[in-house]
Amino acid sequence: MALVVTKFGGTSVGSTERIMYVARHLIARQQCGDRVVAVVSAMGDVTDELVAKAGEVCPEPPEREMDMLLATGEQVTIALLAMAIHSLGHRAISFTGSQVGIVTDAGHTKAKIREVRAERVREALEQGRIVIVAGFQGMTVDGSITTLGRGGSDTTAVAIAAGVGADVCEIYSDVDGVYTADPRVVPAARKLDEISYEEMLEMAATGARVLQLRAVEFARNHGVTLHCRSSFNDSPGTIVREGDETMEQAIISGVTHDTSEAKVTIRDVPDRPGVAAVVFGMLADANVNVDMIIQNVSESGTTDISFTTPKEDLVRARRATDAVVAELGARTWTVDESVAKVSLVGAGMKTHPGVAAQMFKALAGAGVNLDMISTSSIRISCVISASEVERAVRALHTSFGLDSDEISAESSPACGEVN
Repeated sequence: MALVVTKFGGTSVGSTERIMYVARHLIARQQCGDRVVAVVSAMGDVTDELVAKAGEVCPEPPEREMDMLLATGEQVTIALLAMAIHSLGHRAISFTGSQVGIVTDAGHTKAKIREVRAERVREALEQGRIVIVAGFQGMTVDGSITTLGRGGSDTTAVAIAAGVGADVCEIYSDVDGVYTADPRVVPAARKLDEISYEEMLEMAATGARVLQLRAVEFARNHGVTLHCRSSFNDSPGTIVREGDETMEQAIISGVTHDTSEAKVTIRDVPDRPGVAAVVFGMLADANVNVDMIIQNVSESGTTDISFTTPKEDLVRARRATDAVVAELGARTWTVDESVAKVSLVGAGMKTHPGVAAQMFKALAGAGVNLDMISTSSIRISCVISASEVERAVRALHTSFGLDSDEISAESSPACGEVN
């Protein structure tokens, strides 16, 4: 008998018919002898609709009140799913994030989980119930409701799995696994049977939206095995676990892309020790996530500093950058929202020289100009024009031999939105 935590995304519970389907699935798992916990997202586009309504009444809503609003979406789903299970003659109980003991910091709209008090889940499982938990949300130590950011239901599921010692955490969505690229861009992309935490972390960080980055980090840190599967069929998905010698070490596991970031450049920053600490310290204080960073060669005692940041952080980034320019006496700053990031990810590149050279050659052959470059031991990322991103992804996928022999018939995107 296995203890299984399952997560169903917004598309998977997007209608009452889909909720009934999920209810039957959970009941079938329990009847096979498993103890089952289900973490669910808000139905369909509910979160986007709530964000839009907030914007109609307040152009810049307070983050605390946004959390109060957005947490209601998942609460609707958990109640309906528990009711559906009861209507089919089985026992279920629903919990909000606060009721289940998910304790977070006070970072409203993107809180981080500090502790999971899973006693109520364990008690309900011992009573033979199917446990339904609201994803995406938690509470601070003083009882304020928080949300975990886009994709936060994945993190909730992994945290619950770690808290109860689950055998596996299954992530169900409209995607049936992790692909070598987004099939909407590369129809010949292949589904991966297994991938290591290390590679999945890099892929999640560079645009593959199959799993949230923080969920993969949490899984790696707590040794939670993940299984990415489709809500719409019973096909095996992609297993994400610790890499070992038995796992095939492909030179390149995938090509990812991300069009959700913008590039900010601060012009004529004084070139002296401690300036970078001031710049990125002020951005951190404003809760702005920074990805790639480039500092140009100094000329006449000044330099330019460029960095990329999620577009959703741009309001805070603009305020913080204004303060940076005033603090340091820089000349000005600019924002470019028409950029994209394309990345190669693969554990095998650690021991194979020439990957960067081949990447740059392939991009040059496709007529793609490079703006910024960054690397890790298993990743190379380039910032390019957003208008060139699909051409770049296809060129790299073919250059590194990732195209499948047969064109994928999957209609679901490999990098579908999660919430």
